[in-house]
Amino acid sequence: MNYLIAVLSDRIQAEAAYVALEKEEVPTDRVSILGKGYKSADEFGLIDPNEPARKQVKLMASWLIPFGFVAGYTFSLITGLDTFAWAGEIGNHAIGGVLGAISGGLGSLLVGGGVGLIIGGGDAVPYRNRLNAGKYLVVVQGSETLIRKSTSILRKFNPENIQGYTI
Repeated sequence: MNYLIAVLSDRIQAEAAYVALEKEEVPTDRVSILGKGYKSADEFGLIDPNEPARKQVKLMASWLIPFGFVAGYTFSLITGLDTFAWAGEIGNHAIGGVLGAISGGLGSLLVGGGVGLIIGGGDAVPYRNRLNAGKYLVVVQGSETLIRKSTSILRKFNPENIQGYTI
């Protein structure tokens, strides 16, 4: 599926762009306006990338932390290291398990998408930020021909940004 997203500064411009697309016979069921009074980012399906990242980190942590504990405990048991003399034999193994669990937690953060959660990522975030700033998005979905036709129509409205996507 091809998408075209144009960022327009106000509601009047967004409505005018919608009408222009309608006049040029772009099917109205393929055009959406996102912004105050219209569809929200969630209603349209503009996914907040933080939600799936949080879910993935939790899923990974649910099995990596216990696995890390067992692996750290087993490593300490097999090697017989006496790293913390004050803790005794069982204490050393328990500390090895805790350090393994911490490593599992860090692994779930890195592998599960936590880096993207921390530093952000994806195109959905800038579009959400623009919607939060009071801007409007005109989104056209359809064939490549329809997207090309819509691009030439929307360029007449001098959008802040216009971007095409193929999914």
